[in-house]
Amino acid sequence: QVQLVESGGGLVQAGGSLRLSCAASGSLFGNNVMAWYRQAPGKQRELVAGITSSGTTSYVDSVTGRFTISRDNAKNTVYLQMNSLKPEDTAVYYCKFFQLTTSKNYWGQGTQVTVSS
Repeated sequence: QVQLVESGGGLVQAGGSLRLSCAASGSLFGNNVMAWYRQAPGKQRELVAGITSSGTTSYVDSVTGRFTISRDNAKNTVYLQMNSLKPEDTAVYYCKFFQLTTSKNYWGQGTQVTVSS
C-alpha cells in the first residue's frame, strides 16, 4: 500500500503562483511515475504533469511553460510549481503514484486550487 498526502492548495489571484506538494509513504519499492491530475467542476479529471523515477517529465499543453513538476526521491515527494495562474486552472488537484512493479495506481485526497480573476 502507498499513502499520499497533498498540501499547498489555496486561493490566489490570476497571475499568481502556488506550489503543491505530495508526500508518498508505504511500499514505495521499484520504479514509479508520480503525476498531478486536476478536475474542475463538471469536467473530467485530466492529467496535468508527470515525472518518472529518473526525472523525465511531461505536461499537458495548457500548462507548458507555466507549471513545473519535480521530485525529491530522498523525501518521496513530488512538487508542482504553478506560475502565471489563470482562472481556468481552478480545480481540485490530485496526486497519483503509479507503481510499475505492481501496475497499481494510488491517489491522494485532492487539494483545491482556486484562481480568481
